[in-house]
Amino acid sequence: MNRANAARPILWNYHLSTCSWRVRIALSLKAIDYEYRAVDLLSKKGGDQFSTQFTKLNPKQEVPILLIDNNLFTQSIPIIEYLDDTRTSGTKLLSSDPVKRAKSKIIAELINSGIQPYQNANVIKKINVQMGKVKRIEWLNFYLNKGLKALEANLKNTKGRYCVGDEISIADLCLVPQVYAAKRYKIDVTKYPLINSVNLELEILPNFIKAHPDNQPDSLKNNN
Repeated sequence: MNRANAARPILWNYHLSTCSWRVRIALSLKAIDYEYRAVDLLSKKGGDQFSTQFTKLNPKQEVPILLIDNNLFTQSIPIIEYLDDTRTSGTKLLSSDPVKRAKSKIIAELINSGIQPYQNANVIKKINVQMGKVKRIEWLNFYLNKGLKALEANLKNTKGRYCVGDEISIADLCLVPQVYAAKRYKIDVTKYPLINSVNLELEILPNFIKAHPDNQPDSLKNNN
């Protein structure tokens, strides 16, 4: 495919969505220019993701969605893998070493399927309505800490400067947004020194700063 003449990719996302954030980091690390389409998950209408137009794009009514190379992709992990498989420029996100590759994907999936779903906006909203604010706080405190403890234990065997050794991987793209989310929900991440150390290394990197929620068009900080 002649990508020089290909249409500009489009990313449907929400600035605070951790899954969207992972893809923004990947796009930045791969130096891919794209069109940013904001999807307000907390709009007064109940969430733009439930609109008929958006549901046609993704019946699961979730972000991110990436249109690239005339293909529409959902789910952050496959999107990142596709970008790494099809773009040789920029940072390699999945190691050619099978052991490092597996270890980075283990950490990515621990976050993607073992932590993030418990803080999903739909889940939290349901708990808040059915059980109240106190139970919501208890839920988040229990499940986020449980996941972070497992992540900290994994990093004991893999950590270098970053999650797996000294090279950025898909694991790091998942870690930074998750730490930010944990802090939003009042989790003390200093209890997890390895997680905290990796996050401090990553969050100062230009590509990670560029993808930060505060630097997105739909951030309240950019609309005041």
